[in-house]
Amino acid sequence: MSDADAPAPGLLRQVGLPYFVIAFIARLPFAMMVVGVLTLVVSARGSLSLGGLNSAAVGLGTACFGPLLGAASDRFGQRPVLLTVGIANGIVLAGFAWLVYSPVPDAVMLVGAFLIGATAPQVAPLSRARLVTIIALRIDRRRRERVFNSTMAYESAADETVFVFGPFIVGILASLLSPWAPLVGAAVLTVVFVSAFALHPTAPPAQTRSHGTTAGPVSELFRPALVVVVVGILGVGFFFGAMLTALTAFMEDRGISEQAGLLYGVMGIGSASLALGVAVFPERFTRAWRWLSFGAVIFVGSLALPFVSGIGGMAVVLAIMGLGIGPTLVTQYSIGAERSPVGRSSTVMAILGSAVIVGQSLSSAVTGELAQRFGTPAALIAPIVSAAVVVAAGVANLVLSRSAQVLAQTQPSGNVPDSRNAAS
Repeated sequence: MSDADAPAPGLLRQVGLPYFVIAFIARLPFAMMVVGVLTLVVSARGSLSLGGLNSAAVGLGTACFGPLLGAASDRFGQRPVLLTVGIANGIVLAGFAWLVYSPVPDAVMLVGAFLIGATAPQVAPLSRARLVTIIALRIDRRRRERVFNSTMAYESAADETVFVFGPFIVGILASLLSPWAPLVGAAVLTVVFVSAFALHPTAPPAQTRSHGTTAGPVSELFRPALVVVVVGILGVGFFFGAMLTALTAFMEDRGISEQAGLLYGVMGIGSASLALGVAVFPERFTRAWRWLSFGAVIFVGSLALPFVSGIGGMAVVLAIMGLGIGPTLVTQYSIGAERSPVGRSSTVMAILGSAVIVGQSLSSAVTGELAQRFGTPAALIAPIVSAAVVVAAGVANLVLSRSAQVLAQTQPSGNVPDSRNAAS
């Protein structure tokens, strides 16, 4: 067999193992921000409600600027955008840790929290966009679908791992050192590893200027098939924030609120394992049904929360719900990647990544207020509502997918690739 006939190297050989290590560590600060802010403010200012408001401010900053950072990466390339926001975010994180202990008014603190979210580097979505581009350009067509599925499974498992174990790390640092330690640690990780991620050779140039491509119109970002994915992943973010804040209230009732992150980590055990296993699911178990099935696992598990009375029982319920979270995230990101308009993959991935942190932040604020006013039992209802949003969006996606399949059967064969993506 000649060199021309030899299959192209796999993705791991294309990007190298160090890439995955750097990208994994670089996304940890993003998962630590909301929880770190919540833990620090509650500890220093003594108000769960104020802590929730600051978490919401982080989410608002991400909502306002996260998609813009993704669009800037598509237009100017990932490297300059990541280097700029990485350094800025490290400075803001360290500054906020000082600000909370100073005598400044709460309003000033909220501005600092907003800036944390506004400068948050979008490592996870940009990594997805980077790898999807490499798969499309460098992986043999016969292996492309399998490599894509495996990559989306890994990326979502990595996200799920950091979003579960990020709070775990926050809990360890806050318990062993001080409540300010998680944010200072996140600042150091951001400056070092986000810069390394930005400077890695895989960083792509501006998508809209390379390979002669033209970005799809902005209006394509608002297609129902893509909006429903954003709503679904926003629901997962709602669940993260509601569950962690309700768990904080649950542990605060027992006098150990700083250990909430440690218990929260139980949810990641089954979640990360099943997220990686999604790559071997049979094709007949379509993405639309995967989303609905595993979303239902989260919802059914959450129904037990109001009846939990002890830490052991809470750990069991968290482990059950974790079985649904990983596969749901994998599926949502995979659908989002396939439905991305041409030349706007970084934008779409940034929107999805921002939706998680926005949902986490907003539900942290609402759940914190519920806990403050009505107690822990009321706060434990919030994860149920959040899980219901995930399932409802899954139902809507299933309906849209079936409609796309019916439409594809009546369209000329040239439309088949689009219908495959829409029907996923």
